[in-house]
Amino acid sequence: MPDSPSERLPSPHRSTGLVYALLAYGSWGVFPLFWKLLAAIPALELVAHRVVWACGAYLLLVAHRRRGHEIGPALRSPAVLRAIVPAALLISLNWIVFVYAVVTDRVLHASLGYFLNPLVSIVLGLVVLRERMRAPQWVAVGLAAAGVVQLATLAEGVPWIGIVLAVSFGCYGLVRKVAPVDGLLGATLESVLLMPFAAGWLLWLAIAGTGAFATIGPGIDALLVCAGVVTAAPLVWFANAARLLPLRTLGFVQYLAPSCQFLLAMLVFGEPLTDVHLRGFACIWIAVAIFTVDTWRRARATARRID
Repeated sequence: MPDSPSERLPSPHRSTGLVYALLAYGSWGVFPLFWKLLAAIPALELVAHRVVWACGAYLLLVAHRRRGHEIGPALRSPAVLRAIVPAALLISLNWIVFVYAVVTDRVLHASLGYFLNPLVSIVLGLVVLRERMRAPQWVAVGLAAAGVVQLATLAEGVPWIGIVLAVSFGCYGLVRKVAPVDGLLGATLESVLLMPFAAGWLLWLAIAGTGAFATIGPGIDALLVCAGVVTAAPLVWFANAARLLPLRTLGFVQYLAPSCQFLLAMLVFGEPLTDVHLRGFACIWIAVAIFTVDTWRRARATARRID
């Protein structure tokens, strides 16, 4: 079976992709701390602010890099729009559900979704991109799946928050991986497409007198503006990582974010830790260790053959 395009990239490119992935998922792992500060604001309004201020941040960065001339042609390209329109819809859905989970004290539900997400990415990589898996990686996937099943038993009824987060972001990663634009331009295009809807919603709230901006206090206003930066940077890092790493590798790095969210839920937000939590997370962390060791050994073997 042929290697996927990202598997044929030189090792320095993969190393760069790994750095991008660690930056993105490390940031997302501590995001609940930021959104908890805005828990009094409805989730849909928060997401609208994310879109508006992130769009501004992207456009400033594009202008700084003198790439503004690329936006118009990209928006007129059918090939680009076929990837960016569904990507924008998927990421907006993911944002809404994630912020809802945080502001309603369901960080563990969110972490379940992001623990499930790597399995979705791996399956997509196997089925759609024909990426290959070695025996230790199959063992890791099986252990991770067992851990997710354990965690899923904790949810009351169908764990819809976790399922929506996993599927939406897994599909988003696949779409961005094959999109004919880089991380910065793609994220900018997504925000430009979502901007009219987000700005329209915020304008309607302002006219109705129910919007949070400029009504609660300058501290909240500053946090809402900062939402653009904390949204923009990790998404660009993720998009670059998705283009440089195989989906199976990207999938397991994703465990960094829910692991951080898990620790925040336990140590900071005081959500209960049960025996089921311990069994589920133990399976997942062992799976991550197996995958990491296997990847490291393969990299060393490849380096020896090159030498």
